[in-house]
Amino acid sequence: MTTRDRESPPVEPRESHPRDDPRARRSRTLTVLRTGPQALVQDLGRPGHAYLGVPPSGALDRPSLALANRLVGNPEDAAGLEVLLGGLSLRANASCTVAVTGPATPVLVDGVPRDSPLHLAPGDTLALGAPSGGLRCYVAVSGGVAVPADLGSRSTDLLSGLGPAPLRPGDELPLGDPTGVPVGVDVLVGVRVPDELVVPVLLGPREDWFDDPARRLRDGRWTVSDRSNRVGLRLTGTALDRAACRVGQELPSEGLVTGAVQVPADGKPVVFLADHPTTGGYPVIGVVAARALPLLGQAPPGTRLRFAPQG
Repeated sequence: MTTRDRESPPVEPRESHPRDDPRARRSRTLTVLRTGPQALVQDLGRPGHAYLGVPPSGALDRPSLALANRLVGNPEDAAGLEVLLGGLSLRANASCTVAVTGPATPVLVDGVPRDSPLHLAPGDTLALGAPSGGLRCYVAVSGGVAVPADLGSRSTDLLSGLGPAPLRPGDELPLGDPTGVPVGVDVLVGVRVPDELVVPVLLGPREDWFDDPARRLRDGRWTVSDRSNRVGLRLTGTALDRAACRVGQELPSEGLVTGAVQVPADGKPVVFLADHPTTGGYPVIGVVAARALPLLGQAPPGTRLRFAPQG
């Protein structure tokens, strides 16, 4: 028998797992396995660039992202993920702490339900179910999502195209180095949008285009449309008709701010959110108070809404 005859048959290589790969343990990244309807990188936005035609962008529910960052030991303005209607699945390629905030959302690690915040070991898989009580949950990871910044922010802006593209399966998300200590909590209370939102609004700058604008806003009743998105909350319901002296008039394009309640020609208001345009040609009857914007960003289609004029 020859030496060749005595050799053992070749052994098929064993399929590797991230836990077995020392390179994965050194790499602070997350791998995107599924995205759900929409998953975006968001921080607290890029305000101050309206003169360039750049909206502020950033998380629609800023308090929820800030809370998630505090829980994992990040600065409040670190970049995390804004996940619409759940369905996100990620694989950790390094040890990290993760927090999920916003509406109550089922969180599973390797298929096992877990409470947030939680620890992921290299190779662990995080999956999010559908949120209840709102639209968008927020995922913060120790060290923050360290994609390149545009104009000082890592936020995805769906209107201008600035920032990273919406996440896709197979994307690798780099993580920064942890800078703080994660904070534990006994109970994490989820955001819940009530069946009817009462939205405080300050009149102006074009309330004079409407007869008795405060009363019209107070008496009107609206429903959030399924055509709403990060640019604006479209409302169906009471039409805000222009004053007789303004019918047929045109308004020069002028600046817009987040929360502006613009009234198009059909009279159905649009409340502009973080990815709004910086100018518009329809009258703005009022501006929503900043404290009300997070819940508007969470309001699902069908939510009832009325305005409460202030001052």
